[in-house]
Amino acid sequence: MLRWCLLHRRSLNLLYQNHACLPSFSAKNLKSSYNVIMPVESFLGFSSISRMPITIRTPKFLRSYCLGKPREWTEDIEYLDESGTVIYSGKGIRSVEPGLDDHVMAGGVKKPFLNASAVEKIVEVVKRWKWGPVMETHLDRLQFAPNMTHIVQALKIVGDNNAGISLFQWTKRQPWYVPNDDCYILLLDELNKVRDFERIQSLFEEMIRDLGGDGISLPSACNRVIQYLAMAEKLEVCFCCFKKLHEGRYKIDTQTYNSLINLFLKKGLPYKAFEIYESMEATGCSLDSSTYEMMIPSLARSGRLDAAIRLFQEMMDKNVRPSFSIFSTLVDSMGKAGRLDTSMKYYMEMQGFGYRPSATMFVSLIESHVKAGKLDAARRLWEEMKRAGFRPNYGLYTMIVESHAKSGKLEIAMSAFQDMEKAGFLPTPSTYSSLLEMHAASGQVDPAMKLYNSMTNAGLRPGLSTYTVLLTLLANKKLVDVAAKILLEMKSVGYSVDVSASDVLMVYIKDGSVDMAMRWLRFMSSSGIRTNNFIIRQLFESCMKSGLYDSARPLLETYVNSAAKVDLVLYTSILAHLIRCQNEQKEKHLMSILSATKHKAHAFLCGLFTGPEQRKQPVLSFVREFFQGINYELEEGAARYFVNVLLNYLVLMGQINRARCVWKVAYENKLFPKAIVFDQHIAWSLDVRNLSVGAALIAVVHTLHRFRKRMLYYGVVPRRIKLVTGPTLKIVIAQMLSSVDSPFEVSKVVLRAPGDSVLEWFKKPIVHQFLLNEIPSRADILMHKLNILFPSSAPEIRSLSPPKPLAGMKTY
Repeated sequence: MLRWCLLHRRSLNLLYQNHACLPSFSAKNLKSSYNVIMPVESFLGFSSISRMPITIRTPKFLRSYCLGKPREWTEDIEYLDESGTVIYSGKGIRSVEPGLDDHVMAGGVKKPFLNASAVEKIVEVVKRWKWGPVMETHLDRLQFAPNMTHIVQALKIVGDNNAGISLFQWTKRQPWYVPNDDCYILLLDELNKVRDFERIQSLFEEMIRDLGGDGISLPSACNRVIQYLAMAEKLEVCFCCFKKLHEGRYKIDTQTYNSLINLFLKKGLPYKAFEIYESMEATGCSLDSSTYEMMIPSLARSGRLDAAIRLFQEMMDKNVRPSFSIFSTLVDSMGKAGRLDTSMKYYMEMQGFGYRPSATMFVSLIESHVKAGKLDAARRLWEEMKRAGFRPNYGLYTMIVESHAKSGKLEIAMSAFQDMEKAGFLPTPSTYSSLLEMHAASGQVDPAMKLYNSMTNAGLRPGLSTYTVLLTLLANKKLVDVAAKILLEMKSVGYSVDVSASDVLMVYIKDGSVDMAMRWLRFMSSSGIRTNNFIIRQLFESCMKSGLYDSARPLLETYVNSAAKVDLVLYTSILAHLIRCQNEQKEKHLMSILSATKHKAHAFLCGLFTGPEQRKQPVLSFVREFFQGINYELEEGAARYFVNVLLNYLVLMGQINRARCVWKVAYENKLFPKAIVFDQHIAWSLDVRNLSVGAALIAVVHTLHRFRKRMLYYGVVPRRIKLVTGPTLKIVIAQMLSSVDSPFEVSKVVLRAPGDSVLEWFKKPIVHQFLLNEIPSRADILMHKLNILFPSSAPEIRSLSPPKPLAGMKTY
């Protein structure tokens, strides 16, 4: 028994000497492991052996967390060897208070608790219990006082976002908690990995509440929230968080601004990105290469070229090397904006930085110069592009060919066109059309036909404009058969050819080629192609002008039978041709044409030459009835034109009384309202400048008769009377009046005489007879020789080409 005690003493001595080397034991563990103290002699039943404290190990090795007030050993403990010699003495070990002490007591010596051990213990608890009250209870019973460093290191090791959040929430409730940037960043990183953006937003709100307006404590964490939300393209939430930081005057770094700018640009909101950029400048945040990389192209593409140039210059001043994309965007945007000099400047600077132009950049530059009309510069860039080893694409070939073709540089256009074909590109219909149309415009029939045949052989369908231009060219060259062939091909591919055929017909009409026009019209009829009434009328008038009355009548009948209405102007023009006609056979044709018009004016003209028995009314009443049926709001000019030509015809036919009736009714209906002017006792005047020859003669005779009646019967004598004739009618009227010795003196455009002299002249019987009955029958003035002596007043001038507008025309 004594030996056992001695051996047990040795074990105790070794145990107490080496207790500090046991990492999982604290002082309280040692105490609780040997918690029974008794004298040895009591245990053995010997009283002669000296008292010696020993401990007896309990069956279970338990940890005591020292709940309540800690117990201390106040007695000195002596450690003896087998011979009873004291080998060590010292105070007993006191337990530490969990959560308060950061050390353990080895006797009277404080031994610090290692950070690694503390972190390991925290991680052990968190990984075991994950979350909830159990985990927090075990954390509360830690044998040491944790700090934020322990928590940060533990969060790095835990690797579970739920456990990490639970540990963080427990930490926030501890008195030693202070907001820590690294702690928030670790939590945000874990939440971002699992894309839990709702908890990121909640954590951001907690950060804002913890900071209370002090964003300096957590600068990286606050910015990290916005960056993660921006990368996840959470636009609204991200911008809301940014506004909170900006309004709270928190510090926002360059990377955060860049992430926001990039997000708005991705979402197609460049102007919001510009607002973020302006806010960035206002806060004095420095711009890095990424900022320049995003902002310069965005400003340039949105049209804010001056701002892009300013930012580019700022970038150069900071010695930041521009990327190729910046140069590419500036070159493209400046070119499209028409600032070609600036575009070429950046193009040269880019090469100075060692960048090689891309095919896209060449295309952009060439396109910009082509649109600006600078084809020589575009051609130089074209050659430079090919020297750089780039093969022009389909669109670029098309652009070069079409631009040079439209500018009239057919040789260059054809050269590029041939290169395009050799390169294996099939030209588009628009390319063919541009070349064909320019060759047609320059009158080159053979190249145009070659291009047309090449186009159809390639299976391409020419456009309507291509057909129109080609047909016009063939029409101008009088190639009727070829034009007919092309028109039929155009019809076969599905185009409506009525308008195109009518256009060709109009070309012949305007050119005066009546025979060609009639030939083309026959082709149209045989092919079932119709034209419009306007062109039929134009062709009819051309036949009338050329004297082809046999061809004109069928055209007029076609015109009338197609429900077209012959107006008063057309009828008057035919009547004017009748006045000019000197062949009896042609007069018969013209009379039949007048009859074919079925116009009411023809019935009036026929009735005018019949007797009163057939008319059953006097001439004056018959004329008044006809003119009352005219709509003067719509046909005033046409009626004035008709009166001029009709008076010509009546005078030439010797029907002076009928002519005077027509003039009287025309004046009553105010067709010539300013012809006669009575200025009381000062001057009376008659203006016949806008009348035909016959109308002027009738107007002079009729008006002088009115003047005579007023002067002799009413005694009103003006100071002077003048006849405003103009240079054309001056000689005709002067010769007519000279036959009765008139007092009128001839000046440049007026015949004038004093009122007294005219009064004496009116008193002569011959003058009265002259004014009452008829105009002297002088063949050199009247009848068919009128248009020989006075060709400028020939009726055909008025009849074929009535002035526009009709209301103000001057007819003869």
